[in-house]
Amino acid sequence: MPELPEVETMCRGIAHLAGLRIASAHFPRGTVRPIRVEPSAGAVAKRLAGRTIVGVGRFGKRVAIELAPRGRAGPEWLVIEPRMTGLMLVADPPTTGHVRMEITFDRARAPRLLFWDRRGLGTIRLLDRRGLDAACGETVLGPDGLVITTAALRDRLGRSRRAVKVALLDQRAVAGIGNIYAAEILHAAGVDPRAACRRLSAECWERIAAAGREILADAVRLEGSTIGDETYQTADRRPGRYQTRHRVYGRAGQPCGGCGQPITRLVQAQRSTFYCGGCQWRPRRRYRSV
Repeated sequence: MPELPEVETMCRGIAHLAGLRIASAHFPRGTVRPIRVEPSAGAVAKRLAGRTIVGVGRFGKRVAIELAPRGRAGPEWLVIEPRMTGLMLVADPPTTGHVRMEITFDRARAPRLLFWDRRGLGTIRLLDRRGLDAACGETVLGPDGLVITTAALRDRLGRSRRAVKVALLDQRAVAGIGNIYAAEILHAAGVDPRAACRRLSAECWERIAAAGREILADAVRLEGSTIGDETYQTADRRPGRYQTRHRVYGRAGQPCGGCGQPITRLVQAQRSTFYCGGCQWRPRRRYRSV
């Protein structure tokens, strides 16, 4: 579930670890489904020991922990993709059996850094600069959803035959937007999620891009959305607060706050989509650029 706001919140929650030197890294072997670790758990643990954290960044829905160079080797990045149920924690985990990585530091009273993942769908990769570009560069991820411009969004999606909701989930087009925020963005923009991208006007794309930047920034400020089974939590184990601002997501059958019509749920590309048939307009013809 973690999307851009949740992953950005994770990054901010562990940013204070910059400057600490790693004492050890441990990848517990339990009875739960193992996660993907590259090059291998043993190799990553060996290469992390003694390294200093330079900083914490984000690429789309991925956490990137930059490590200081050691010896002749250049900088490396520990890239963690939380996917459905992964959490970056500096507090005690929800369960001990689903801790996938534990990093300790050589400074007294420094917290542990944990990666916890109940379903085991997350990934951990230790990458050099070339590997980072291959995993998170421009050929893999589009512009970040927090800053993407109308021109960039329209250029990447404007000629697509796909439904706009499905297209917004394409990380190569725009990085960080997932199912929750795509629905919220399109409602705020007044665009039907079923509308084909190529039928949208320049004005529609402007509204979508502006709504995206505003909603994602607001969700970051409120530390993400904790929904469903409430798996998502901040690094210090607090729930997000943006779910109280959801206009359509998860509200099927409830009245729209804008027009009062019931929110509709449908399935697109095997994902639930929520929208308001009264507020969200669906163009019936293709617009020409002017």
